[in-house]
Formats: sequence, structure tokens, C-alpha cells
Amino acid sequence: MEDMIAGVKLEFVEGDITSQSDIDAIVNAANAQLRTGGGVAGAIHRAAGPELVKECKPLAPIRPGEAVLTRAYKLPNSHVIHCLGPVYGRDKPEDKLLANCYKNALKIAEENEIKSIAFPALSTGAFGYPIKEATDVVLKTVLDILPSIENLKLIRFVLYSQKDLDVYREHFFELKK
Repeated sequence: MEDMIAGVKLEFVEGDITSQSDIDAIVNAANAQLRTGGGVAGAIHRAAGPELVKECKPLAPIRPGEAVLTRAYKLPNSHVIHCLGPVYGRDKPEDKLLANCYKNALKIAEENEIKSIAFPALSTGAFGYPIKEATDVVLKTVLDILPSIENLKLIRFVLYSQKDLDVYREHFFELKK
């Protein structure tokens, strides 16, 4: 599913964040130390290779809501934007910290003249953020930012499961009413 808003194409797909070969920058659901972990971070680090760990080391630690940029190495993309999402129930206020992840990733993309970016559902895996609540924060944040976007032409949300994709699609249609 896709839509065009303020000159930016929004896409919602089910898939693997590491196989978005037509995207300039993918977003990593990072841990504070920017190390290989499980889930999205593990998949990105395995696909990128050991050079990514080396570049990340001096950039760590980062705090919830923060984002940093690296090269993508063996990934089919040019860049990886690493975001540390909030742990639900621990990092407060969760909604502002999650929104900051997306704001900071989009800011980095704009500053580096990146034309396309792909996001996973940050904080919804091991960090426990309920998908419906997270989707509300994410879509409202991105829709608010779209009018100020100049360089980005494509924002893709890559959801790991059909269930999560359905939540994003349904919520997007509700917000567009």
C-alpha cells in the first residue's frame, strides 16, 4: 500500500528491513551500545558485516530517542540510521521518546540529502511497546513532519508480520479521514 503526501511517497510493506535494496537508508532498532543484538539490530549487523560494529563503537552509547548515522557496508543500502527506542514501561515518557526516534532519523536523512528511508516498527519487539500505541505515535509524528521534508521522496514502513502491517494500514486510513 502506498500514498503520496506533501510530495513524499509513504509505503507500507511486510518484509525484511535488510533486503530493501531500492532504499538509501534503513533504520536500525538499536540498543544503547549500538552492538549486534537480537531482532532488527542482529539482522542488520549480520547482514552489514563486522565493519559496522567498528564504526558504531565510538558513537555509543546513545540514549532513548537519539539517532546516529553510519555507512551500510555489505547491506544493499548506503546508510544505516541507528535509533534507540524506549523500553515500554521503563523509559518515560514513552510516546515522546518514540516520536523523537522518528524525528531524529528524518532529520538526519534530510541533513544528509537521503532520498529514501525504511523504518521497522521501533520499540515494538523486545522493548515491549504495544504495536497499536506505537503506530499511533509513529504515524502522527511522521505526518506532522511531512510538510517540512525537502530531500526525502520515499518513506517506507517495513513491518515484520502481516498483523503489524494491518495495524499500520488501518491506523493510516483512520488518520487520513
